[in-house]
Order: sequence, then C-alpha cells, then structure tokens
Amino acid sequence: MPARRHHEWRGESGNDPVQRRRIEKCIEKCIEKCIEKCIEKCIAMRALRFGIPLLIFALLAFFLWRGLSRDPREVPSALIDKPAPAFTLPVLGAADKKFSPAEYRGKVWLLNVWGSWCVSCVVEHPALIKFAKTNAVPLIGFNWKDKPDAAAAWLAKHGGDPYTFSVADIDGRTAIDYGVYGAPETFVIDREGVIRYKFIGPLDDKAIAEKIMPMVKKLGA
Repeated sequence: MPARRHHEWRGESGNDPVQRRRIEKCIEKCIEKCIEKCIEKCIAMRALRFGIPLLIFALLAFFLWRGLSRDPREVPSALIDKPAPAFTLPVLGAADKKFSPAEYRGKVWLLNVWGSWCVSCVVEHPALIKFAKTNAVPLIGFNWKDKPDAAAAWLAKHGGDPYTFSVADIDGRTAIDYGVYGAPETFVIDREGVIRYKFIGPLDDKAIAEKIMPMVKKLGA
C-alpha cells in the first residue's frame, strides 16, 4: 500500500523563495489591516466614551436655555382644552352656600387663585378691582389654603372684593386637581366648562388686555 501523502503548506512551498515572499506579504497585509481596525475601534470607543457625556451636557444646556428663555407665566398646563375638574366648595363668607363649576355652564368665566398669605396677590389686586368694574365676565375667586376670617379681612384691607364670589379650598385638595402650585393663577373657562387658558403669576392691566380679554372675546363672551 502506497504511503499516505500528507498535505503540508511548508512542504509545498517552503523551498520556493518567490512563493514564500508572497505569503509573507499576504501575512503582513493581514496584520496591518488588523492593526488598522483595532486602532479605528479604539478611536471610536474613545470618541464614544467622551462623546456621550458631551452630548448629554449639550442636551441639558439646551433644555435649560429653553426653560430660562420662556416666560414662566406661559408654562403650558395639562388641563388646557380639557374639562375643568368638578368640585363643590363652600362660598367664602356664606358657609351655607356651595358652588360647583357645573352651575356656570353656558358662561365664559375666570377662576382666580388667591390667598391672604400670598404676597403677589397684593400686587395683582388693583388690576382685579379695575377689571371687575368692566363686568366683562364673572370673576370667581378661589381662596386657597386660607382661613375664612383672614381672607375676608385681607379683601377689606386691600381695597375691596373684586370677585363675583369666592370659594374656599381650605384643605387644598381641589387645587391639586387643577394643577395649582402657586398663587396667583388664573383660569379662563368656556361655556362648555372647558379650561381654555391658564395664566401663572399676578395679572396686571397689560396681561388682562393682551392675554385674558382676547381669549374671552374669542370664546364669545
């Protein structure tokens, strides 16, 4: 039986210098390509390692800039174009009477959040007194986390009561439903009982003329 021939790379080409050089070049090229790919991956990983934090920083800076550049009074509310949350609260100064937004269906009206403890409400009050004299729309006060006696005394002290009437949210639960996180705040509510606009902060003559009244007129009041 003839001896089995073993195919060996070295046996076929080991004695051929030209072939050996070709093989060496081929190996060199393979090694070079492997090194290049390793370097590329290292660079990519390095860029990725430093690039992600840089990207996060840029995004944070952008959103911070957007937040600082926006008028805080124009912060959008999740309740815009949604029905005003239902409630039944006692009328300030008339504990035997209660009010629910459902009673004002068919009317455009304002709900203004205030309290005797609220410093900014003092700034806003003269504009509300002036607005009330126009009888444009009912202005309902929302007395938030206040004592009824303190609220009544505050109105008397600061020039009178501009409100058609005020309701008392003594425990603050209804305010949570309206997304209130400060006073004053003002909601414009349409004939269907839907919140159409929210103004955050103290109203003044300019804000009433440029923000509130255009919306009131748009709603057909």
